[in-house]
Amino acid sequence: MHTTTRSDATGSRRPRWRSVALWSAVALVALVVVVLAAQWLRTLPAIDEFIGTYPGTSELPEGAPIGIPAWLAWQHFLNAFFLVLLVKTGLVLRAKQRPKVFWRRDNTRGIRTKGAPRRIGIDLWLHLWVDALWMLNGVVYVVLLFATGAWMRIVPTSWDIVPNAISAGIQYASLDWPVHDGWATYNGLQLLSYFATVFIAAPLAFATGLRLSSVWPQDAPRLNRWFPERLARALHYPVMLYFLVFTAVHTVLVLTTGMLRNLDHMYLARDTETWLGFAVFAASLVAMVAAWVLARPALLKRLAARSGQTWG
Repeated sequence: MHTTTRSDATGSRRPRWRSVALWSAVALVALVVVVLAAQWLRTLPAIDEFIGTYPGTSELPEGAPIGIPAWLAWQHFLNAFFLVLLVKTGLVLRAKQRPKVFWRRDNTRGIRTKGAPRRIGIDLWLHLWVDALWMLNGVVYVVLLFATGAWMRIVPTSWDIVPNAISAGIQYASLDWPVHDGWATYNGLQLLSYFATVFIAAPLAFATGLRLSSVWPQDAPRLNRWFPERLARALHYPVMLYFLVFTAVHTVLVLTTGMLRNLDHMYLARDTETWLGFAVFAASLVAMVAAWVLARPALLKRLAARSGQTWG
């Protein structure tokens, strides 16, 4: 019996690794094809003229601020920190394993409701808390974005952003990258990706996550018809994949287009090129890894017990 179980477990792992290897090979081949196609396109006179007309960067509106404000530096770390925990707990929830610890809200203090609080797993408890903190941080970010005028750096204000984004995409794909000066302005592709992340992907992640959570009102038939659970479930995981891809591409470009200067922009909010920004970046990675490792049921149980009953 023991031998059969072990064999079954081993057999179940093999198809998964084969699938990962297959899709990795497909992705690598696709990447090579895209690079070769982009390099071929750049040999065409029409494409060369197009890139000359639209080098990749649009002019900012008059009065747009230059540089990275200090509040954006700590916002950047908090967004990444919360995203790491959301991904960790999201993957655990997607695996649909029985929680090792359960939690039920204390209905005699804090938030009080007529109905009895529902029992939820400790990973869902953490996911909901981190999601709330992530969205609070996002609200602060958006408020500061519009209060300081920094919105003009990531919100399209003219139609030439589209051809400039296409031009920047061709240049990136051909490995002959566009001129980069993130301190002054972003190129069209960066601007559109930041806009999509802040104003589309983030709200969509929050809305679909809220719809799938236990705090969503189940006794609201009209609201549930307008936003069915099936739609939320179909969107929530792809949005998480979008954040993973965005983060991976963003990190690669930061590290390969002037790493020290970019990290000084992001973590020191100054246009310099020192190792201090890299040190802060490394410390932030240590904090994220520590949070990933420490987010275990035993520790979470003690934290969750402050606001309700835990068992398991």
